Amino acid sequence: MIAFVSGPVAALAPDAAVVEVGGIGMAVQCTPNTLSTLRVGQQTKLATSLVVREDSLTLYGFADDDERQTFELLQTASGVGPRLAQAMLAVHSPDALRRAVSTSDEKALTAVPGIGKKGAQKLLLEYKDRLGEPLGTGGPAIGTAVTAGWRDQLHAALIGLGYATREADEAVVAVTPQAEATEGTPQVGQLLKAALQTLNRTR
Repeated sequence: MIAFVSGPVAALAPDAAVVEVGGIGMAVQCTPNTLSTLRVGQQTKLATSLVVREDSLTLYGFADDDERQTFELLQTASGVGPRLAQAMLAVHSPDALRRAVSTSDEKALTAVPGIGKKGAQKLLLEYKDRLGEPLGTGGPAIGTAVTAGWRDQLHAALIGLGYATREADEAVVAVTPQAEATEGTPQVGQLLKAALQTLNRTR
């Protein structure tokens, strides 16, 4: 297993980063929150989880070990693969997921693309004894401040989660007032959660 990758960021895409490790470019699938902290040319260290399939090897990257462990635990539920687990972490931090499970918060899970009401109820039961209690580490539950281009990053994140370009455009417009009302730099993770709620209402 590849526990982490460390090196300069060679390239960034809407749902992945390429990290140069010993002269080799490692493609790492990441959530929008993690990608928003990376800059091409800057050093990074990402906790990783390697998902092996018959026809592919996919490396998923995370900001820290807690995210990686949560990603792996999420997949222990029936019907949850790496893509859905990553989508859950794109919308909620590990602690927010633990809080949702411990309080049986269906609404929090249905905010994730691909999870309906029945699916949320089933997952809450399956995760009850697996995710544990919230750690309460403080700080914002979702999102990392970025220096610029929140619209582009939010749009790319929505496309990466499987939404059509038109839907992503409409969601960005819908959350623009919230972003502009924010003191300082808007947090992409928080805007993503608001955008997903908007999209779920319109579907």
